[in-house]
Amino acid sequence: MKKVLATFVIALLSIGLFAQQGMKIGIHGGLPLDEFEDELSLVAGVDLGYRWGLSEIIDLGVMVGFVNGFPEKYDRDLFSEDLPNIQFVPLAASVRFWTSNSFSIGGDIGQAIGINDGNDGGLYYRPTIAYLMGAQTEVNFSYTGIALDGATWSTITLGVLYTFDF
Repeated sequence: MKKVLATFVIALLSIGLFAQQGMKIGIHGGLPLDEFEDELSLVAGVDLGYRWGLSEIIDLGVMVGFVNGFPEKYDRDLFSEDLPNIQFVPLAASVRFWTSNSFSIGGDIGQAIGINDGNDGGLYYRPTIAYLMGAQTEVNFSYTGIALDGATWSTITLGVLYTFDF
């Protein structure tokens, strides 16, 4: 019994030693795809989250963010129509697998709450590939999908994420 307890304590301590945990804050910008590319010109967002290092290669966490789709302006027969911004607040669980000291793959999954008029939100998913540029800064490339009622919000984005160690 003592050996099992000692092994368990050592395992817990080693998880803490190798963890890549911390508060994450990031920004990203990109382009809309498919169904929204005629309505939107650009997409920008911010993310805030926390990830715990479960081991040297796996991080788990939570995130919240804000995503804004900037409307496209159409010029039709000497008039222009202004379309509304499309906005979401995603709440998600996050996982990252570190394939090396500098590269990670993973994603976020959760619920995107629509905050503009007529936007009910939907299932949020965001697969991500990232490169660690320094001890606390990463550049990431991601696809964002939000399964809306009758449509799918799809974007590709490039972002920067900074980690604050506590």
